[in-house]
Amino acid sequence: MEVTNRYITIKAHIDGAPKESDFELKDAALPLRVDPDTNLVIVKNLYVSIDPYQLNRLKSFSSSQTAINFAAGVTPGEGIDAYGVGKVVVSGNPEFEKDDLVVGLISWGDYTVVKPGVLLRKFDPLGLPLSYQVGILGFSGLTAYAGLFDICKPKKGEKVFVSAASGSVGNLVGQYAKLFGCYVVGSAGSKEKVAILKEKLGFDDAFNYKEETDLKATLKRYFPDGIDIYFDNVGAEMQEAAVANMKAFGRVAVCGVISEYTDTGKRAAPDMLDVVYKRIKIQGFLAADHMNVYQDFLQKTCDQLSTGKIQALEDISDGVESIPSAFVGLFRGDNIGKKIVRIALE
Repeated sequence: MEVTNRYITIKAHIDGAPKESDFELKDAALPLRVDPDTNLVIVKNLYVSIDPYQLNRLKSFSSSQTAINFAAGVTPGEGIDAYGVGKVVVSGNPEFEKDDLVVGLISWGDYTVVKPGVLLRKFDPLGLPLSYQVGILGFSGLTAYAGLFDICKPKKGEKVFVSAASGSVGNLVGQYAKLFGCYVVGSAGSKEKVAILKEKLGFDDAFNYKEETDLKATLKRYFPDGIDIYFDNVGAEMQEAAVANMKAFGRVAVCGVISEYTDTGKRAAPDMLDVVYKRIKIQGFLAADHMNVYQDFLQKTCDQLSTGKIQALEDISDGVESIPSAFVGLFRGDNIGKKIVRIALE
């Protein structure tokens, strides 16, 4: 049997803000068979993750491309891999059988031929939506959990500030911090997002950064006694403002710098005297370095989901053809919560 596999590529490297016209929908015939001794697995893709960090892979050069395998550069015209959920169609690997639900590195396409050694594992959905494996129970959730608890090590009652707080990671950081007993304020880019943070997700307060002209003064207003923990998803001037308002021994977890991905002129320049004399810890991190807390994260998050203590905030589009617009929308702030594309129904 043979199917037509549609997949997304880039026409050329993207060295500025991405546009839908930078992408191309291609198709190729895919025989649904593998030789038993190849260990190949053919997966029908069901959900794929849409993440800002992918833009750095699509550039002609980014220092991140040589830092870790999953951030490796993408060649124009070739398929683009991403974290996602699928179902095994054909398996030449004894670890997988037809109809197994799997999560791991699949492609921005209808099907993926997964080679030996590529991240892929079977999973039990535990009665939860399959999309949760891409977001709240996937790397977005682990990033939020590890960044808050492993990097920042909160104490009950501490003051926490989260930027891009309605995004895939930020919304979870705020919810985890609130459940732990912290005071949490988030920033977002619209009145609608601010309302969701306060009314649905339980943030103590939130503000629309687009309405503020002096971020240092804004944070001073929301944190008159200073910030203990800043979870940074944006970089640039927001990071500078947060550092200026940190308490002594404050902690900054640098998860992402999305405002700098599309603008080479934007760079964070925190006052290093503040960093020194307030003894502030600023640490970048990747979720892959924190797999030691994965089981703890998974158990606690599943328990919190089942009791309604935490909400999964998802923004789902449909079809391979919607991937370019979904991705470009990340950099316009279109998404609320985890951006996912549903490729097919199970």
